[in-house]
Amino acid sequence: MAGNCMAQDLAILKYKGGGDWYGNPTALPNLIAFCNQNINTKIAPKPQTVEVGSPDVFQFPLLHMTGHGNVFFSEADAENLRNYLISGGFLHIDDNYGMEPFITKELKKVFPDKDLVELSTSHKIFNMPYKFPKGLPKIHEHDGKRPQAFGIFQEDRLVLLFTYESDLGDGWEDTEVHNDPADVREKALKMGANIVKYVFEN
Repeated sequence: MAGNCMAQDLAILKYKGGGDWYGNPTALPNLIAFCNQNINTKIAPKPQTVEVGSPDVFQFPLLHMTGHGNVFFSEADAENLRNYLISGGFLHIDDNYGMEPFITKELKKVFPDKDLVELSTSHKIFNMPYKFPKGLPKIHEHDGKRPQAFGIFQEDRLVLLFTYESDLGDGWEDTEVHNDPADVREKALKMGANIVKYVFEN
């Protein structure tokens, strides 16, 4: 990881395949503001954008990826992402709706021998600084399925979090974008803060 100036910054992952990687433009800035106010982070207010295959990913402890549809990783993208995750990086993938079949397939290029494993509600990411005794909060209805958090582990370290049927990013966006009630947005931001804190401290 790069020097301290970047040590706490977040970036949005730009990927190929035609999916809307740029979705939810207000989401990360709002999450960053919430974290800086509430959990003593010092994250640059405007997140950078990095491409999956770029060496720039190594400057960021946390990459955020979102979208509604298709994702494609070339072999070089997959190798770069694997090296990033193994060397201490973290990827949070937030399924905006419809991304799951594509990302599941592409992650097999990154870690052919690993599967997404559902996280138990006792996992640290649901318990600090904010408590989510039932695990991932439900932010948007979509198919009405229960929200699930899946992870990929490298040895004992969680290196990737895939949040499914929750849509945290929509809950981070400006109020008028989705008209989510304040308590729903607060839940989404608190869960986001848990992810940030977990990544920065583990």
